Amino acid sequence: MTLTFFDQFSSPYLFGVPLILLSTLLPSLLLPAPNTRWVTNRLSTLQSWLIHTITKQLMIPLNNPGHKWALILTSLLMFLLMINLLGLLPYTFTPTTQLSMNMALAFPLWLATLLTGLRNQPTTSLGHLLPEGTPTPLIPALIVIETISLLIRPLALGVRLTANLTAGHLLIQLISTATITLLPTMTTLSALTVTILLLLTILEMAVAIIQAYVFVLLLSLYLQENI
Repeated sequence: MTLTFFDQFSSPYLFGVPLILLSTLLPSLLLPAPNTRWVTNRLSTLQSWLIHTITKQLMIPLNNPGHKWALILTSLLMFLLMINLLGLLPYTFTPTTQLSMNMALAFPLWLATLLTGLRNQPTTSLGHLLPEGTPTPLIPALIVIETISLLIRPLALGVRLTANLTAGHLLIQLISTATITLLPTMTTLSALTVTILLLLTILEMAVAIIQAYVFVLLLSLYLQENI
């Protein structure tokens, strides 16, 4: 059977059963479980320091009412980090390359931030649709534009994460295919493509971390507007 470059993004199956749920839950099983000892090992200490640093960074722009979201936002960031980084390993499947999954994460959380604002401070939340000092003739057009901008936010969140990871995986596969093809005939050029592939892999690791952080950071900024 002939495979295409896009087959790596299709959900894996085993005996007709989709394995996307397993590939989504498996990364969380690799995290060390916390223990009740006074002196923990180095891995648990590093994990606690990382979670504390991430939570502190995410909570800086938020007011005290927004700190209730610390567990959700930190858990989401760790979840996306694990999936994105493990998806760079060979013969693995990255669930965050699926737009449906990213939209399933983005839309409910965006809607929760919007409903939180409409419940707690409806006047301020609706006031974002009309900037202060707008000329009277431009009011209807600006309300329509700001409403469209508000409704397109979850789509932008999901598409940004999907597009960046998909483009990186495709580029890695293209260069690795070129490396294998050139190896028997043009060894020097093949060595150059291997170097490019290593540099690109390092870049994709940075992209995986940055995109997970940007996804959660934008959600925290949307939350900031509604608390």
